[in-house]
Amino acid sequence: MPKTQAPRYAKSSRAFVRAKKLLPGGVNSPVRAYRSVGRDPIFITRGRGAFVTDLDGRRYVDYVGSYGPLILGHAPSTVIKAVAQAARRGTSFGMPTQAESELAEMVIDALPSIEKVRFVNSGTEATMSAIRLARAVTGRSRIVKCTGGYHGHADALLAEAGSGAATCGVPGSAGVPTTAIADTLLVPFNDLAAMTKLFAQQGEKIACIAIEPVAGNMGCVPPAPGYLQGLRRLATRHGALLLFDEVMTGFRVAYGGAQTLYGVKPDITCLGKVIGGGLPCAAYGASREIMSSVAPDGPMYQAGTLSGNPLAMAAGLATLRVLRDGKAYRRLERASARLARGLDAAARSAGVPVHLSRVGSMICPFFHAGPVRNYEDARQSDTNAFTKFFGAMIDAGIVLPPSQYETWFVSTAHEDRVIDRTIDAAARAFEAVRD
Repeated sequence: MPKTQAPRYAKSSRAFVRAKKLLPGGVNSPVRAYRSVGRDPIFITRGRGAFVTDLDGRRYVDYVGSYGPLILGHAPSTVIKAVAQAARRGTSFGMPTQAESELAEMVIDALPSIEKVRFVNSGTEATMSAIRLARAVTGRSRIVKCTGGYHGHADALLAEAGSGAATCGVPGSAGVPTTAIADTLLVPFNDLAAMTKLFAQQGEKIACIAIEPVAGNMGCVPPAPGYLQGLRRLATRHGALLLFDEVMTGFRVAYGGAQTLYGVKPDITCLGKVIGGGLPCAAYGASREIMSSVAPDGPMYQAGTLSGNPLAMAAGLATLRVLRDGKAYRRLERASARLARGLDAAARSAGVPVHLSRVGSMICPFFHAGPVRNYEDARQSDTNAFTKFFGAMIDAGIVLPPSQYETWFVSTAHEDRVIDRTIDAAARAFEAVRD
């Protein structure tokens, strides 16, 4: 057990010892190992509303929210009822169900850029397929992504920046051959000049710009005014496609996603997280013309045994039905604004440099005076300060994503008393960072 870990986490620590014998790093996704915060992870037994409970019986206010899907909180009755009803009818068929069309209609109604949609099982699968689709439609091979942007773990998207503002990447993971990312170009987020220069040099070879309209995997970094609009003009001018990775922002920052929030229409959209209501589900969609290239209608092959799984469709439908009247977003905005104001005030009072970034119910306090416009800015954050803050918060019963570069998620279950409890704990945690 690490020195920073108290006996009150003993059962989780023992569970982690067992898990490490069975799973790489003891986890099924790397950030869950808590290595960046120098602790053992807590093991969760159940969740309800804004709270989760660990093996040791400790109850926490949760801002992980399964990294975004749980916009209604844990185990909302409407979703649980819908999934239970669907499960009684059968868990998987490998044949069509009407629920797939019903959820597709809701997605298409919400996002004007989408006329047809294909459901898949994960954000990685969605972005991987969307990139292939962009290449199929344009007949071009090169793609552009932003440094620090994460679009899943497909080989072509696991590229790190080389030197220079606009450059070919180098493999960001062992096992990714240089050839796999040879056509992946990188520029800084929010740098329209760098993107413009790149297109002037290679525009005729570029199939698409793949971008999170709000960068959520380097913390929460909003687009600069005019940035997304500039990308739209560049892509159109050079015959490339604009691909919005809204796996995180779709139905999270607004019912129609970031594209409706900022008034920019992409050519292809990737969705995930919220559309599955907490179950594995993602999607990619576009105009009828673009989607006509997808098999069996067209030559771009993509398939999946569990795609459109009836349990995921039921959970997604139940979630979107709650969200579509707008009341949930007003609650989310009030709660998120209250939390952001409280965190900012607490940091200032403690004299700790923090740049508080928020878009809707996505929040990230960077331990850096700011501004934070891109990955390079985010990397200036004091990760040691974050580690101290994280430890003080989890000991106070508030669980956060265990990395400075992850976004906090607020749900409709985060009532005022929960937000105020969080702010009080944060005030003490900031003081611990200062001391």
